[in-house]
Formats: sequence, C-alpha cells, structure tokens
Amino acid sequence: MTTLAALILGAIEGLTEFLPISSTAHLTLASQLLGLAQSDAVKTFEIAIQAGAILAVVALYWRKFLDWEVLKRVAAAFVPTAVIGFVLYHFIKGYLVGNLAVTLWALGLGGAFLIVFEWFMKKRPAPISTPDEVRTLSYRKSALIGLVQALAVIPGVSRSAATIVGGLWLGMSREAIVEFSFLLAVPTVLAASGYDLLKSAGGISSGDLGLLAIGTIASFVTAIFAVKFFLSYIRKHSFSAFGIYRIAIAVVFAAILFVW
Repeated sequence: MTTLAALILGAIEGLTEFLPISSTAHLTLASQLLGLAQSDAVKTFEIAIQAGAILAVVALYWRKFLDWEVLKRVAAAFVPTAVIGFVLYHFIKGYLVGNLAVTLWALGLGGAFLIVFEWFMKKRPAPISTPDEVRTLSYRKSALIGLVQALAVIPGVSRSAATIVGGLWLGMSREAIVEFSFLLAVPTVLAASGYDLLKSAGGISSGDLGLLAIGTIASFVTAIFAVKFFLSYIRKHSFSAFGIYRIAIAVVFAAILFVW
C-alpha cells in the first residue's frame, strides 16, 4: 500500500463512519479501485483506521464521557455488540470482510430499507427531543439498540444506519439517536480495532505502522467535518437521500466490478 492510498482510505473512513452509508463498504470498494488485494494486512488497516474517526467523537463529545448516566447507557448498548462480535470474529474476518458480493447486496438492500423505513416513520408522530433524552434512556432500549447494531458485522449494513433505525423504531428523537450512535461508536469501534490489531500484530511491520498513522490522522480530520455536517443535516432532512445514494453506488460498483 502506498502513502497516497493510505491517505485516501483514511479520508474515506472519516467521511463515512458516522453516515448511514457503511464505511466498510466504501473502504472495500475504494480498495478495489486502488488495486489493493483484500489481504489480511489490508483488512486490518481498514479496521484499525476507524480509531481516527472515533477519536474525533471523543474530541467533540468529551464532556458526555464524563457523565456517568450516559456512560451506563452506552455500556448497556455495547455489551450485546461486543459478545456477538467476539463470537463471530473469525467468521467475519474470514468470510465477510472484503466479500464484494455481500458488501454490495447489503449496501443496496440497506438503502432500500432506509427509504421504506422513512416512509413508514412519516406515519408516526415525531418524538420531541429533550436535553436529557440520552441520559434517561432505559437500559432495555440501550441493549436493544446494541443488539441491532450487531447487524453491522455484515459489511455494507452500516453501524450508524443500524443504530439510528433501531433508536427511531424505539421512539427516540433523531437528534438523540444520532448523538447516541456517535457515543456508542467509541467503545464499539475501539474494541473491534484493538482486538483485531492484537490478533494480527504478528503480521504488522514497521512500514505498516507508518501507513496506519497516516490513515488514522486522515480519518480523524475528515470525521470532524462529517460529524458536524450530519448533525446539521438531520435537523431538516430525512435519511431517504442516504438510501438512494446507497442503492446508486451499489449498482454503479456492481456494474464496474462484475460487468465491465
């Protein structure tokens, strides 16, 4: 992998991690366009650079991580995801990560689901956001959101989309579930990245560490802008546009990779 490729992948990770469009899918597709084989080293790189995006959330929301009530809700949501991710780790790394067919199908079907879900949500009264909504979220709802988040072990599903859909279905306001999704990403992604690096440490060279640093920094910088954009966007728009985008990019890449 070149320095430019590491920079591009890092920027893509930061821009897509918190949007409901699947950062994993975009990294996989970008790697294909850059001519990078889905080796264990590349898969590990794509997972590890998520730490940069997560650090962006910590920088923006550090006060939330000092609130014990918020931390307890985040912990309750993290546990189901952690258990499922740990149990299925070898299957995910060996058969799902880097699988183009699975990624494209999940990307396209997930987009269609977002559009249908938004149509359904229009028939329900919109919950009113309150400043303490995340702090007072029930542990049951927190755990259910974490359980839904676990669907994102399938490349292309999108961790952000899964948590947002789960939260909206449970009656949370858009502002609250998006914020909760940001916070929940911190332990989820750091645990996944840390565990994967621990398992793959033997195959990482000093040159790889330099590329990881470049990708992580690029991810951190672009994630700052992505988070601020997303928070501004949801105040006036639904998630349907993201659904359309997912379908479009799935079709385009399917044509490029499997037809042309």
